Amino acid sequence: MPSTLPLGDPAPADGLLPLTSAAASAERDLGLYVHVPFCRVRCGYCDFNTYTATELRGVKQSDYASQAVAEMEFASGVLGASGVAERPLSTVFFGGGTPTLLPAVQLAAMLGAARDIWGFAADAEVTTEANPDSVDSTYLQTLADAGFTRVSFGMQSAVPSVLATLERTHDPERIPDVVRWAKEAGLQVSLDLIYGTPGETLDDWSRSLDSVLANEPDHISAYALIVEQGTKLARQIRSGEVAEPSDDLQADMYELADARLGAAGYDWYEVSNWSRDGVRTRSRHNLSYWLGHDWWGIGPGSHSYVGDTRWWNVKHPAAYAGRIAAGESPAAGRESIDDDTRELERVLLLSRVRGVLRVDSLAPDARREIAGLIADGLIDGRAALAGTVDLTLKGRLLADAVVRRLT
Repeated sequence: MPSTLPLGDPAPADGLLPLTSAAASAERDLGLYVHVPFCRVRCGYCDFNTYTATELRGVKQSDYASQAVAEMEFASGVLGASGVAERPLSTVFFGGGTPTLLPAVQLAAMLGAARDIWGFAADAEVTTEANPDSVDSTYLQTLADAGFTRVSFGMQSAVPSVLATLERTHDPERIPDVVRWAKEAGLQVSLDLIYGTPGETLDDWSRSLDSVLANEPDHISAYALIVEQGTKLARQIRSGEVAEPSDDLQADMYELADARLGAAGYDWYEVSNWSRDGVRTRSRHNLSYWLGHDWWGIGPGSHSYVGDTRWWNVKHPAAYAGRIAAGESPAAGRESIDDDTRELERVLLLSRVRGVLRVDSLAPDARREIAGLIADGLIDGRAALAGTVDLTLKGRLLADAVVRRLT
């Protein structure tokens, strides 16, 4: 959840959605995102909407679960009154911040409320993000007993000097323990990595890949570090305290990751995501974003998307708590998505996912680009003949350029 909210139209206090948002809603999945905006410390690279204890201005972390449940109840009423099809939740995702700063029983209570309000699909995926230093075996077992199916650990790196630059506080030696505890609890495990940190070498990155593969997670995410304006890291780069990440080195790191992960049996299914055991271990919640399904975002700064309407909540937990206490929508603004924007976003998102963007779904001008994209080595020719736009390794590195030619 980026900390800077977009501009948009005013959102009504009752939260009601335009009638057009309900169109074909029965054909889409419904997901729930719960943003827990608390962190023990603020990492220098992070631009998410998060708050340490000293930044809460009288708001108590202990009150948050009840506020989130109140927004869930509000959301259910809004969706029903707006004519949106009633559906059980296909996915639930607790993100942050650090959701696992809250007691496990509070995460379980929020999940239980979501189940009571909407119900869960038979194969619902329920994920929480977690810092490795914020859980133990008892905590993870409590989550599994409550119905969580998956945990995503923010590993980022196995190299202490890289973690120090990122201002991550966990001990990399703890990763094998938390992965083992999660597996023993019956949870699927994802490990998240960041590459291209200032000062990180290709050898450092190789060490992190060695470590992540040694732990045999079900799923691996690897994201290039993006220097967000307004962060401590951006100020450090401007002042010359640390070097700016190198695009060429990041490309080398991506190619190394893809080769190493592929050799170990992990298949890429989205530009920054790899899974093993086929579709069973893919992040279905994130796929729901890329595939254009509906989701409601709970919490300060959370974004939601239903049909042709997108909205975002007020940022600060105090402002959020005030809106919830008043029984009003916590939305700060919203926008309706026109057909041109919807098509641009569809191609932008689906092109990043393997095997889902149909060639015959593209506009005529875009279809005429396919042969050139194959010739340039950016999309897979065999897949295109079978009907889908699948990026090659080169195409993944130049995904933005591919999108420009298809829109």
